[in-house]
Amino acid sequence: MTEEEFDAFYATAFPRLTGQLYAFTGDHGEAQDVVQEAFVRAWDRRREFLADGAPEAWIRTVAMRLAVSRWRRARRWLELVRRTPPPEHTPGPDPERTALVAALRTLPEAQRMALVLHHLCDMSVEQVASETGAPVGTVKARLSRGRAALAQMLSADSTDEEEREDDRVR
Repeated sequence: MTEEEFDAFYATAFPRLTGQLYAFTGDHGEAQDVVQEAFVRAWDRRREFLADGAPEAWIRTVAMRLAVSRWRRARRWLELVRRTPPPEHTPGPDPERTALVAALRTLPEAQRMALVLHHLCDMSVEQVASETGAPVGTVKARLSRGRAALAQMLSADSTDEEEREDDRVR
């Protein structure tokens, strides 16, 4: 089967196979996923498909096996989750982290991106420049301005917190 013939086959068979697998799985998205995966696997065998005489049956079989395999994996995962009880208590984020995230949200996107990539993702200035497409000097300026803005916001927050604490003590 040539590439053009395979494309035509895909265009006509995909909706039909998706409908069939939807009836089998009960999930339209899952049906589309397994049929698409079956077509990807068939792509490497496209030259043999005319000789087989039943390419749609091959795709349907592969898609059904993929759906069953996914269902089994999901069932095993669910059994594992049911056997493992959830933790008694999951602590929330600490106040410092919450304040940092809130302060980061107020920064311009370019500064926030530079700060997160550099300080939280441990990327060098050069790597941040490459990732963002900005010159190294621009990244350095964004980092400097962003740190200064964060320092000001976070020190103002801690001063406000101390004043509220003093008011509660009185």
